[in-house]
Amino acid sequence: MKRTTIVLVLMALVLFTGCADVAMVDECLTPDPYGFWSGLWHGWIAFFSFIGSLFSDDIAMYAVNNNGAWYDFGFWLGIGSIGAGSRGRK
Repeated sequence: MKRTTIVLVLMALVLFTGCADVAMVDECLTPDPYGFWSGLWHGWIAFFSFIGSLFSDDIAMYAVNNNGAWYDFGFWLGIGSIGAGSRGRK
């Protein structure tokens, strides 16, 4: 049972690291910055983006070309929603 759980977690990790999207520098120069929904998505996949960024310089956790406060709010809301679900009940 324990081995199966470890294998499933590793498979999920590999699957979700493929979702970590990075914009090239040329794309960051466009006038259309990332907004709230992109920030929320980047917050949800932040853990997988972090793991991927350890092995590749092409993966980033945070979009530099964003619209400011709304992107930040979505990003932190996404990170917070993942962390809040991991609390254990006593």
